[in-house]
Amino acid sequence: MKEGYIIRDQEKTHFITATVVDWIDVFTNKSYKDVVIDSLNYCIKRRGMILYGYVIMSNHVHLIMQSKDGKLSDLIRDFKKFTATTILKEINTKPESRSEWMLERFKKATKTHSRNKNYQFWRYGNHAEEIYSEKFLWSKLDYIHLNPVRAGIVEKASHYLYSSATNYIDGKGVLSNIELAANPIINVLRPSSFNRNE
Repeated sequence: MKEGYIIRDQEKTHFITATVVDWIDVFTNKSYKDVVIDSLNYCIKRRGMILYGYVIMSNHVHLIMQSKDGKLSDLIRDFKKFTATTILKEINTKPESRSEWMLERFKKATKTHSRNKNYQFWRYGNHAEEIYSEKFLWSKLDYIHLNPVRAGIVEKASHYLYSSATNYIDGKGVLSNIELAANPIINVLRPSSFNRNE
């Protein structure tokens, strides 16, 4: 793990990226995305997760999150462990045209690390970046909400179901318990005010 991406303060809000091994497009399957949603819901209700924003892409998940208990690393570890176990079980038991190929890739990934015996679903590391200002928070929210637009999946961020963009636009979303970040006030008389992050 790179020195710059270590969680130094477990109580602070962080931008987290969880990436599937070999960038496998697991989340093109709706049921696997729903596993992530169910896990986030559980973590918010029972594990003290404060979630400011998220997006589930085809092979990675971005989260802006904080731990009420000051145990962010534990929360991320448990979230990744639960989602990996549940999704791997579904790949093994439910109809999936790519199951053999995916399981082979997940098995091969265990050879480079000793932590997992059978399969490794998520890559190690979380690319954690501490949110140090409101401006940085909004730059990361914009980044994750525009991810599906940049990928050509939707035309508008609010059209993507598996993202917190709709929570910020109309107060509703797949996850209803998102902690909405305060919208920065814009001074329209300043020349740079057209950029929300200025």
